[in-house]
Amino acid sequence: MNFLAHIYLSHNDDEITIGNFIADSIRGNNYKHLPQRVQLGIVLHRSIDSFTDAHPIFRKSTRRLHPHYSHYSGVIVDIYYDHFLAKNWANYSDVPLADYTANFYSILEDNYEILPLRVRRMMPHMITDDWLLNYSKLAGIDAVLKGINRRTQNKSRMNMAIVDLKKHYAQFENEFTEFFSELKAHAREEYISLTKTKI
Repeated sequence: MNFLAHIYLSHNDDEITIGNFIADSIRGNNYKHLPQRVQLGIVLHRSIDSFTDAHPIFRKSTRRLHPHYSHYSGVIVDIYYDHFLAKNWANYSDVPLADYTANFYSILEDNYEILPLRVRRMMPHMITDDWLLNYSKLAGIDAVLKGINRRTQNKSRMNMAIVDLKKHYAQFENEFTEFFSELKAHAREEYISLTKTKI
């Protein structure tokens, strides 16, 4: 899953949220110096990713893209799914998305000292352009896909993936909705197991 989903699946726990968010910038076990609950957020992130990658609905979504995007298909579906989460945010949270994302940016700023360098470099762009809020718009998703395509030196051809999203929009949205209910249940159980916190 992409940024918004990982943040959402952290159950409004600030330190877990930080760990869940920065996990892609952490290699192996190179996180033992971080606060304990941030470490648990990294473990939660990896559990979410493993569950997602193996899930038949997610794999169904990626297969639709594989002929055109090969191993980049999973990354693209992650981004598509964040779009549907943002677009249908009111179904998942009582807090408006604009308020939710603003609060997350504040959490990032409060924990700046423990963020990996890669995240520190990305953070100003993420906040200024309000990536998370703009996931709800097709234009925002298009911008994300084009940005990743540039970073792959056009090898991924992800700049074209907005076309596939529009073409198969209803199918991807239905798959996200069914999959995300199962992912929420998995993440909840994993969170409780890791933190020993009842929710």
